[in-house]
Amino acid sequence: MALQASPKHASSIRQAAVIGSGVMGAGIAAHLANAGMRVSLLDVVPQTLTEEEERQGLALADAKVRSRLASAAIARMGKSQPAQLYDPSWSSRITPGNLTDHLALLGEADWIIEAVVERLDVKREVLSMIEAARKPGAIVSTNTSGLSAASMVGERSEEFRQHFGVTHFFNPPRYMKLVEIVPTVDTAPAVVSLLKEVCEKRLGKGVVIAKDTPNFIANRIGTYDMLVTLQDALAFGLTVEETDALTGPAMGRPKTATLRMLDLVGLDTLLHVVDNVRERSEDPLEQAVFARPQLLEQLVASGRIGEKSGAGFYRKVKGKGSSEIEALRLDTLEYGPKRLVSSPVIDASKAAKGAAAKVKALLRTDPQDRYARFAWSTIKKTLLYAAAQVGIIADSLSDIDRAMRWGFNWELGPFELWDAIGLRKSVQQMQKEGETIPAWVLAWLGEGHESFYKAEGSERVYASSGAYKSEEREADSLSLAALKASGKTVLSTSGASLIDIGDDVVLLEFHSANNAIGGDILSAIQQSVREVSQNWRGLVLANEGRNFCVGANLMLLLMEAQSGEWDEVEEIIRFFQSSMLALKRLDRPVVAAPHRMTLGGGVEACLPADQIIYSPETYFGLVETGVGLIPAGGGCKEAAAMAAERALIASGGKAGGDLQPHLNALFETIALAKTSSSGYEVSRLGLMRPQDRVIMRQEARFGEAKRAVLELDRAGYLPPAEGRIRVAGREGNAVLKVAVQAMRLSGHISGHDALIAGKLASVLAGGDIQPGAEVSEQYLLDLECDAFLSLCGERKTQDRMSHMLATGKPLRN
Repeated sequence: MALQASPKHASSIRQAAVIGSGVMGAGIAAHLANAGMRVSLLDVVPQTLTEEEERQGLALADAKVRSRLASAAIARMGKSQPAQLYDPSWSSRITPGNLTDHLALLGEADWIIEAVVERLDVKREVLSMIEAARKPGAIVSTNTSGLSAASMVGERSEEFRQHFGVTHFFNPPRYMKLVEIVPTVDTAPAVVSLLKEVCEKRLGKGVVIAKDTPNFIANRIGTYDMLVTLQDALAFGLTVEETDALTGPAMGRPKTATLRMLDLVGLDTLLHVVDNVRERSEDPLEQAVFARPQLLEQLVASGRIGEKSGAGFYRKVKGKGSSEIEALRLDTLEYGPKRLVSSPVIDASKAAKGAAAKVKALLRTDPQDRYARFAWSTIKKTLLYAAAQVGIIADSLSDIDRAMRWGFNWELGPFELWDAIGLRKSVQQMQKEGETIPAWVLAWLGEGHESFYKAEGSERVYASSGAYKSEEREADSLSLAALKASGKTVLSTSGASLIDIGDDVVLLEFHSANNAIGGDILSAIQQSVREVSQNWRGLVLANEGRNFCVGANLMLLLMEAQSGEWDEVEEIIRFFQSSMLALKRLDRPVVAAPHRMTLGGGVEACLPADQIIYSPETYFGLVETGVGLIPAGGGCKEAAAMAAERALIASGGKAGGDLQPHLNALFETIALAKTSSSGYEVSRLGLMRPQDRVIMRQEARFGEAKRAVLELDRAGYLPPAEGRIRVAGREGNAVLKVAVQAMRLSGHISGHDALIAGKLASVLAGGDIQPGAEVSEQYLLDLECDAFLSLCGERKTQDRMSHMLATGKPLRN
């Protein structure tokens, strides 16, 4: 049968429908709205009234009641933590309804996602309803964590089966990168390609193609790893705390490690996943591994199913004015105070840099150590299990690695980890210990290969069917690590590197600790400006760090301030300011592409750029007041310039427009250290300029930024002229300070907060100067510097800086 007409490109999927408004359904609907789609969210008709509905005199027949479940889910989206929507107002893109009255809405959808309860009979019933209402050619997918896709649609028509597959989103859908696409034997290749394209390009997801096997890729490997970790923890006599100390960052895994992760997932949920694999597996050995652990059954039977019940492997006990975390004692199943864990093996892992080095230190510091033997036992089992699943759960070992990185936040997938610890040597050790090595791994080694992956130029290739295959890469994505490995580094300091990314464009990558800006990065900026001016078409500011930049090097500033080295502090500020000015005055286009935390000095590094391309997950803000300071790397100067530009636009281009409302908004944003909860929210904070924009795919930020550089260059780029900035002066300063005093008198801010805010107001308004005066950029930079130096000398500011360095949290003193 020929494939019915269906959407051809990701951009042609404009209308979607989600069935099921629970946690996953609502999260998926919200993220589709994030991508600009119009969404119908449908659920069943409630059978009983709530107390509130009874008070309102409503009946079950009322439309408000009949669509209550979906309406309530949409209402929660604007308040959810973490936020489901990039902008709370985007909930207007979602229309609530119910499956009885609004089934016809499915006929308008280009893509229908079923996200109801994980029961095969219920899913079959809902898919039957979808088939009766959908338009021919519409894509239908199920969100399931591991039920058989083929079993759901065996009774559906051939045309329906051709357009059907699994799209397994991970929770929460906005934040988790992974989507597993699982076709059936009937799914048309064009439909698989379209689902992959829409998930990657429209939703910004990382997609892997899985086979229709129990729990697909990530949950299959992840569940196995959790089970063997728990088994080995009991076998080696480890405590809950010891187990998590060894299976978190020490293994290149998240801080939640294993048992804390189980609490978050839910012990009852894990048992459901375990049952699904065991019941559908035909391998007796695998069935034995996926037997229900007695410990988990005991905990679940006693109601201790993890965080949602208040207790699992850990529990929080509230005391007077504080709370304490207690850990389960595995021998008695009672709780006791959580204990710190330390050992030479763990300390060696902590001291190592990077996931690969941490794992090697964990295994090799003292191989006879009990902790090291436990780590080796669990890692070995997971590596062998993952290798045995190649060709069963996925054809590509690269997809298995990516599924674990994107779905479980492992820093290294199992095959990347195997390479890191040494493939040949570790296999030899496994063989000595009597382990069975998958035949394809032995054949691979027998052909003389020493790793599953290797670099070929700027590409990475991986083992596939006895040969190396190029790893699939999304369009516009670039690997800075691969480019550097292939010799594309133009210059480098301890904190930053300038990398050739092609087409005569270079990228400046920060790579200091936490990407905090210090002298090494500022020096690299100055060198890069000279290099780009002479030899390149333009510059991109971006990196592959966990965060773009968390600010300036606070430790260095605090040390100098506490020592009274004021000339040194001023030199640091002036160096920062001159570096940002050099970026702004560069005679080649500069485009910044920040991601995740971009705070303080990180924002000040972006604002000189001709254009900023935000990742959707960009948490952007000038937060210096939180450590008792104000922005002094040009942040205040740029804010004052924004206010002046907005006043000019608001007045229709006439000089003399009212500065005050624009200044007030920016003052509030900076004084309260507000940060965006997404790249889209930067606009609401007043820190986004007309030329700036957000892209949905974080992985495309390098390519998009390079394209923007080239477009500016082709248009005949000229750097911004050094103009003068109109300021509000003493009257604007007075207005801001009245607001500060009101906040102080009402008890909303402390005396030190008021001092900081007063200095910020003075700088943003241009100081004690005639209202409407035009000043130079240097004039405002001098005001920034003076205010910053003054605040550095305050003991309460130094206390705030110390507290932030010690705890990572602001001190309100």
